[in-house]
Amino acid sequence: MIYLETDRLILRDLCDGDFDAYFKLKTDDKTMYYLQDIKLHSIDDARAEFKDVLADMEKDDRKFYFLHMELKNTHEQVGSIGYTVIDDTPVGKIVHLGYFTYPKFWGNGYVTEAVHKVLEYAFTQNNVYRVTTGCLAENRGSEKVMQKNGFIKEAEHLDYEWHDGKMKTRVEYRLLKKEWNGYIAG
Repeated sequence: MIYLETDRLILRDLCDGDFDAYFKLKTDDKTMYYLQDIKLHSIDDARAEFKDVLADMEKDDRKFYFLHMELKNTHEQVGSIGYTVIDDTPVGKIVHLGYFTYPKFWGNGYVTEAVHKVLEYAFTQNNVYRVTTGCLAENRGSEKVMQKNGFIKEAEHLDYEWHDGKMKTRVEYRLLKKEWNGYIAG
């Protein structure tokens, strides 16, 4: 079981008792505004997905490393953060990072803090070689989190994604283990 702590947060694997929090988070319209493709719309879908997530955690070739994010002092749920394994190569795993939090926590540095800790875990304990992530260009807060954690912009795709009734631009970032080592050392 993954259990990580930062100054203000606990990041941990989900457990059976987390279903209600999982359902509430993944169905929240404001939280999931930029993540319509993974937003849940029914309790039945949520139950099935939650069951799959818990089952994946038990596998030797685990694919999903998304963690419950909560405040250390009150245990209030902040959101979710983690990554999906895209490939497992001879030099290490290639993963795609994501995060989403309740709007009341935006702008407080929680996600920046959590990403830092997740990257540390990924690169030092989970044989991750490359992390990719991205967001719609209008989501400046999310892009700043990437930049604050040393991610390097690789692409800007104009009119790339249909979202909220119009085409929008998407930015893509990466961080290799050697770049992270240099960022941490520097």
